[in-house]
Amino acid sequence: MSHKRLRLAVLLSGGGRTMANLHEHIRDQQLNAKIDIVISSRADVAGIERAQQYDLKTVIIDRKQLPVEAFQAKITEAVKAVDLVCMAGFMSLWRIPESFLGRVINIHPALLPEFGGQGMFGHRVHEAVLAAGKKESGCTVHFCDNEYDHGPVILQRKVQVTDNDTPETLATRIFEQECIAYPDALRLFCEQRIHLENGRVVMLPE
Repeated sequence: MSHKRLRLAVLLSGGGRTMANLHEHIRDQQLNAKIDIVISSRADVAGIERAQQYDLKTVIIDRKQLPVEAFQAKITEAVKAVDLVCMAGFMSLWRIPESFLGRVINIHPALLPEFGGQGMFGHRVHEAVLAAGKKESGCTVHFCDNEYDHGPVILQRKVQVTDNDTPETLATRIFEQECIAYPDALRLFCEQRIHLENGRVVMLPE
């Protein structure tokens, strides 16, 4: 198998914890990748400050300041040279060009297809899980298509939901699993061990 060094674009709209996790795995040589560019849909977020502290290239593409077509085009232009686009709490919908399908992944703090879709992000997800009385939750890494929180699942990691959980405690335990799941999914992609077949992810053995 070819172990190619992945060139990544990270898209975020908030604090950048997921981007920081990927950066740390790369820094510690646990992930054969390089973050070429960090794109934010907002200028006033901690994720951009973090990326700049890591000396990563940052670009602001503000959805509120641009017509829809220009917003889409600017993102596509900004990521054209990378191998893989990593959604990391990006709160705007980027219409993924056909040439990028299978090269955009996302992580969601629930076991998709449950508790996903437009408006389901952050603590809203964990509140919904608790309100539904679920006994387990977790996180899902998936290839993106042009629907919110939709597309072929790469992997999932689960946590038990306890009787005294709050959205905050559940979020903390799930984020611990996210920090494992996202780098694991990138390694699979880097090692060319996953591919899409009839809308499903097929995983090859090591």
